[in-house]
Amino acid sequence: MRERIGFQAAGLEGVIDRPTLRRAGVFRRAFRREVSRLRERRRLVAMALLIVTFGLLTAGMLARGDLAGADARAYWAGVRFWINGGDPYHPTGPFLPYVYAPWMLPLFAPWALMPWDVAWFVWRVGTILAFLWTIEWAYRRRPLATAVVVALLAFPIGANLDTGNINLQLTLMLWAAQFVGPRLAGLLWGLAAWMKWVPAILLFVLTPRARLWGLGWLAASALLSLATLPLTIVQLDALFGFGPRPLRLDYLVLLWALVPWLWRREERHRRWRAEGPITGGPAGYVRAFFGLARG
Repeated sequence: MRERIGFQAAGLEGVIDRPTLRRAGVFRRAFRREVSRLRERRRLVAMALLIVTFGLLTAGMLARGDLAGADARAYWAGVRFWINGGDPYHPTGPFLPYVYAPWMLPLFAPWALMPWDVAWFVWRVGTILAFLWTIEWAYRRRPLATAVVVALLAFPIGANLDTGNINLQLTLMLWAAQFVGPRLAGLLWGLAAWMKWVPAILLFVLTPRARLWGLGWLAASALLSLATLPLTIVQLDALFGFGPRPLRLDYLVLLWALVPWLWRREERHRRWRAEGPITGGPAGYVRAFFGLARG
């Protein structure tokens, strides 16, 4: 096939201009490179794992149908009760209570003003698209390891996509915090930590400056909760009076936020080793160490 394509391209040199032929050659080489990758056993295993995992997740979401989205409906209904002067922490009707900080209600408002069917579609589809972007980023760097992590986290991922719990969105916020500037990174971490507290243990994935900003935003969140103290007391009463809860395996989805930190750390380590011996005596080692830590 390569000989036939080369022969045909040679016969068309007088008809097609040379830049077009060069672009065709680039596409041809890229296509051959991608086909050659399919022969790698590790990539085939990774693709098979992802296909099976996505198939199971899709089947689970289709099987649940209209029963899904209980947690997302609680956020949606809580905002609507609040806008209409009601109590979002003690809702009437078939809704779970809203249990997050009262000053966070306006953050949900632009989404909650949509009709429920539209809001649920935007919530779930937007989350899936953002999650697929993170998988694509990780897969390009470590295909098999990415597929294994996705397969191991399939249950908490599926549970959050089923209930619409905000855990997966918080995980994506922690992902984004590792690719933006320190101020925005600290804000994303601070919001996630004040909303659930479990993301607080992942402070180490941020850069040193972002950690300082994150602690500052966390302090600002505490001040906002103190400023709305009467409603904050109602929130805590609703949170701790919700009754016994099963083991929250859906929180394990937050482990996905470690992937960019681990993958990029390994890339920096390989790049550092590839640079060869360090020159400049002890001062050179100090500069190399702080250069690696700064990333």
